[in-house]
Amino acid sequence: MSRMIKVWDVPTRLFHWTMLPVFAGLWFTGEQGGDWMEWHLRLGMLMLVLLLFRVLWGLCGSQTARFSSFLAGPARIRAYLAGQLPVTAQPGHNPLGGWMVLALLLALLLQAGLGLFAADVNSYLYDGPLKVLIDGELAEQVTGWHKSSFDVLLLLAAVHVLAVLFYKVGRNTDLVRPMLSGMKALPADAAPLRFAPLWLALVLLLLVALLVFGGVPWLAASMAA
Repeated sequence: MSRMIKVWDVPTRLFHWTMLPVFAGLWFTGEQGGDWMEWHLRLGMLMLVLLLFRVLWGLCGSQTARFSSFLAGPARIRAYLAGQLPVTAQPGHNPLGGWMVLALLLALLLQAGLGLFAADVNSYLYDGPLKVLIDGELAEQVTGWHKSSFDVLLLLAAVHVLAVLFYKVGRNTDLVRPMLSGMKALPADAAPLRFAPLWLALVLLLLVALLVFGGVPWLAASMAA
């Protein structure tokens, strides 16, 4: 017997679904170039805010959002692959999905970090906000890395989508609906999960937004002076 239990909090779900249009917008504006790069920069800063928030939420957020709850060691991964890991032992991300989350976060953070120092090699009107901290030759190299790392991101995103489809078709497990509703069918004797208060998420998001949208331009201006 099973019952519907809340497994995903609102901040985690909002992060997940907000990243999708932001990522698509960055892809589109980057491909278009020209004056679209102004929006590319804005979306890049927004993505950095979201990513830094998710890192903090992974340290002090709700139980299923914490890295400590879903980054499994080799023994747990082997048990999961052998079908010996109870669903209550990993109510949120499964052991493989947890490491995919970390891989995506690290790849996105690298992409956003490189973008801060990248140069607009076509017009130099929309350089990354911290491009002034490095010389022009290095900035152009960083731009190349920024473009190349996007291919890695696309690969990881494709693997993520294929994994979701595999679980839906191959294992009859819907991973999308719980991330929309926050609810998941678990055994009736499953223990309630611990959730961090919403105000904590709002405070963390505000602090990160101030750091990115206020601190990055201040750093660039102070170093350029």
